[in-house]
Amino acid sequence: MGRNMVRVVLQWGMLLALALACAGRTALAAEQDIALATPTGTLSGTLALPAAAGKPVVVLIVAGSGPTDRDGNTPMAGGRNDSLKMLAAALERDGFASVRYDKRGIGASRAAGPAESALRFGAYVDDAVAWIAQLKADPRFASVVVLGHSEGSMIGMLAARQAGAAAFVSIAGIADTPATVLRTQLAGKLPPALAEASERILAGLERGETSADVPPALAMLYRPSVQPYLISWLKIAPARAIAALRVPVLIVQGSTDIQVDVGQARRLGAARPDARVVVIDGMNHVLKAVPADPQRQLASYGDPALPLHPQLAATIAGFLRGLPQQDASALN
Repeated sequence: MGRNMVRVVLQWGMLLALALACAGRTALAAEQDIALATPTGTLSGTLALPAAAGKPVVVLIVAGSGPTDRDGNTPMAGGRNDSLKMLAAALERDGFASVRYDKRGIGASRAAGPAESALRFGAYVDDAVAWIAQLKADPRFASVVVLGHSEGSMIGMLAARQAGAAAFVSIAGIADTPATVLRTQLAGKLPPALAEASERILAGLERGETSADVPPALAMLYRPSVQPYLISWLKIAPARAIAALRVPVLIVQGSTDIQVDVGQARRLGAARPDARVVVIDGMNHVLKAVPADPQRQLASYGDPALPLHPQLAATIAGFLRGLPQQDASALN
């Protein structure tokens, strides 16, 4: 075999080995389906595993309110933002596994959802507890950390305590009671008659009383079928719930979040003085780098090409690396 032919064969062999190595890493790092069996149906999720060998920490990602799916998308936004999907990918690059899932009644878990009138906030907490238990029993993982976004923060902090998670991360979570937040969000935005009706209905729900007299303009918020859920949700006091946790806590809030203000993160931190509180300058509610301009905010909710704020993944990874008793292979 001539010298040039030998060189060609050697180069081809090196390229083949590199291609096989890359293909192997892609297979290891690829997302895969994961499921949770419940008495009322199966919940569907996505498991992302890092390519590095060893037992990584796994992060259970709990999505926010309404029909928000495992990727952070909601049909009400008019498009995808893929925020939680991007977050899972960022965690995988930093050496951490993650599971994100469609809550019952949403996306691929739609069949497991009850009628709206039968849904209670506690069902979401019970599901997260079951996910944590399943992941804790999985020998592939060193420990389970819960990360909740928006309303998922409320779900996550309750589930983390009940199921004994190793740590908790709140992103854009509220500290005030939901009724307080609703009143703040609605203040000055309703004409007097609707504002009066809203307060009447909300005060009744706080007392555990439903109302059949709902003005059409308020039906999206207070329709009779959703009122039992609201009653169960309004009972939650996030500041007290996070204070009851006995694990490391990270509280992250974006400075340009138009849904949850920085004061909520500060109050969560005050309830847990040992927690790390990080305010990311220029990060909005869907975890992107977006200024406070209303038009750009609105566009970001349906723009999957807009990347995560670059500080977010580094903040979470730094917190996870600082947790005690981790498998060193998860930190590569």
